[in-house]
Amino acid sequence: MTNSTSSVLITGATGQVGREVLASLRGEPDLTVMAASRNPDHAGDLGVPVVLLDYDKTTTIAPALDGVDRLFILTGYTVDMLRQSKSLVDQAVKSGVSHIVHLGACGADDTDVAHYGWHQFVERYIAASGIAYTHLRPEIFMQNLLGYGGIDVVQNGVIRYYVGNARWSWIDGVDIAQVAAAVLRDPAEHAGKTYRLGTEAKTYDEVADVFTQVIGRPFRYEARPPSEFLEIVLSAGGEPAYMDCVYQSFERLSGQGIPGSDEIFNDFTRVTGRSPHTFADFVQRHAERFAY
Repeated sequence: MTNSTSSVLITGATGQVGREVLASLRGEPDLTVMAASRNPDHAGDLGVPVVLLDYDKTTTIAPALDGVDRLFILTGYTVDMLRQSKSLVDQAVKSGVSHIVHLGACGADDTDVAHYGWHQFVERYIAASGIAYTHLRPEIFMQNLLGYGGIDVVQNGVIRYYVGNARWSWIDGVDIAQVAAAVLRDPAEHAGKTYRLGTEAKTYDEVADVFTQVIGRPFRYEARPPSEFLEIVLSAGGEPAYMDCVYQSFERLSGQGIPGSDEIFNDFTRVTGRSPHTFADFVQRHAERFAY
């Protein structure tokens, strides 16, 4: 590595967002891009060097961060995220990491949704570390419609979910990755910023209408009880403490609602200079998956 290049490490590199971040940065002449994985042998298709990093094996953290200048952290969706993120940030300080891009969860600073707050605890710890940072707060991933927590959300023209008639703010995971990549290319421009990423607000009935228009066959939404969600995700191995928080938020959304859940933002366009993908774009891209 020459003095003109910066080393970037992407955690969560085998996931939907991490892969897209890598795809955006791979081949950048001024960056040496690496991926972190708990199972490097299973990540050989990423097209970049892969290092071992297991949050639950703290001895793997220092070697993974050796020589890293910029770090993309995808926070895990378990209560262990608090302990894991602390260990990662502590070592990032020791290793001389200069900038952290953290992908957390949605919510305003004064959110009272428990698991949103957990992600913000991680944000505050990163900020207190002295490392320059950029926080990304995505709203609901459109990709959740491909399946979430062991739930096959869309089947044979029926969309089943657990938030009643609530209107949610959505974003395409590809767009989240584009923002992360833009920050990692030019971190000084985005230091100290928190970007909220939600570009289209829709109820599930409105989502079903988009599916109908794009696929050309009828789709409908069937609201299911949040208790069913909790049963399914726990049976699929979801972490109980975190998933109970999600369940509680679904109960609120199905009832009185959560203030701000349908708020949309222009941070994506401000950072990337482009228009975000629409819900119709997302459905068209995955039309084969949703067709019946």
